[in-house]
Amino acid sequence: MVDVSANKPLLRALRHVLGDNGLFEAEAVQAVHVEEPRGRYHAMPLAVARPTELESVSAVVRLCAEAGVAIVPQGGHTGLVGGAIAGPGEVVLSLERMSRLRGLDPVDASMLVEAGCTLAGVRAAAAAAGLFYPVSLASEGTATIGGTLATNAGGNLTIRYGNTREQVLGLEVVLADGQVWSDLDPLRKDNSGYDLKQLFIGSEGTLGIITAATLKLAPAPRQSLTAMLACADLPTAMALLKHLRSGLGECLSACEFLPRLAMEFVLLDQPAQRDPFDSPHPWYALVQADSSLPGDSLEAAAHSVLHQALESRLCGDVVVAGSETQAKALWSLREGISAAQKHGGASIKHDISVPVASIPAFVADTVSALERSMTDIRPCIFGHLGDGNLHFNLSQPAPMNPERFRALETECNRIVFDQVRRYRGSIAAEHGIGQLRCNELARGQPDKVALMRRVKQALDPDGLLNPGKVLRP
Repeated sequence: MVDVSANKPLLRALRHVLGDNGLFEAEAVQAVHVEEPRGRYHAMPLAVARPTELESVSAVVRLCAEAGVAIVPQGGHTGLVGGAIAGPGEVVLSLERMSRLRGLDPVDASMLVEAGCTLAGVRAAAAAAGLFYPVSLASEGTATIGGTLATNAGGNLTIRYGNTREQVLGLEVVLADGQVWSDLDPLRKDNSGYDLKQLFIGSEGTLGIITAATLKLAPAPRQSLTAMLACADLPTAMALLKHLRSGLGECLSACEFLPRLAMEFVLLDQPAQRDPFDSPHPWYALVQADSSLPGDSLEAAAHSVLHQALESRLCGDVVVAGSETQAKALWSLREGISAAQKHGGASIKHDISVPVASIPAFVADTVSALERSMTDIRPCIFGHLGDGNLHFNLSQPAPMNPERFRALETECNRIVFDQVRRYRGSIAAEHGIGQLRCNELARGQPDKVALMRRVKQALDPDGLLNPGKVLRP
């Protein structure tokens, strides 16, 4: 139990700064602040602070630092590795009420937003100005800009636009002692020393609390084409990717892939959907091409590239969306996989990456190693073919008890992560480290972790910012 009485002076001071609606304690703390989507982590914090402006964030951090109380920042709370769960005696700092659009410059093609803005809201504001913010996630209606920055979120369009860090021109950050570091200028070129903003992007709130960002915008697409292609195997899919990159160039915005097992799960989960093809195929590639040029030139060019793929037997069949509704239906087949895996029973999930060219060999070797350890395991491997990010998920063998399968998670993780290191990949492609992968990061990359600890010590010497995340205690 947390000794709340010992922290009453802190709570009184926080309430004075934030007002009654700005601080939740005890029974007023809502479930959204204590649980994460997969249900792996659950803890009741000392309180939830909900500031509305930069000055309040600074005051909250300063007061907590003076009291020696740890702070855990929260955004939309869509993370999957326990990175935003506060422990007993810790204060959640929710940025949900800091959601202003401070400015948008269509000439400069940039916008200044606060951390609590949802990703969908930012994309909508950019679209209203005839521009485009290219980070796209299935959870974008809830995920916030602060969270996507803190985790360097990837998404479906990384093959063309890169991860979140590549969209950031400037940051505003509250440091561990409450001081504010602000560099929000929308400069494309600045070689005046260290690029400090990159320290905080992807740091999961362990080095500072991001309160606002200046984001780079792109021209809005005026033409778009979505297609699903059926493939015989992953080596053929890699040859298809090379062909698409060559034929579509910078217009290739997304290239996702999924196996037949994932397709079956989603069709069970979405009864209104139908299989895009007349017969099943081992693998599927979902492709999106976009152009900001006016006219209809993209359709003819893309159809030519797809026809060549068929003729060259890089795919066995192609379905092209004839409308925005059909395009959304194809995307729902890809984006619905994680939720639909419940139809396969228990699952063990990994978010990893390997060099793009290594995907077929990595998958073959890792599945073979798993099968030697566990017969009848059902790999459900899908993700972002164009950037090497694999959601290497494993569904339980059909005859196995779910609890028995979950008990094998440690062994499965070891097999998968050992192969990731063998192929010079990453154990956390876009979900981050959080609590879930702390030990594995330390096991696999001790030199990197040692250097990270030196940075952490410099910026947060008392270890009060999101303790126990990224770097294990």
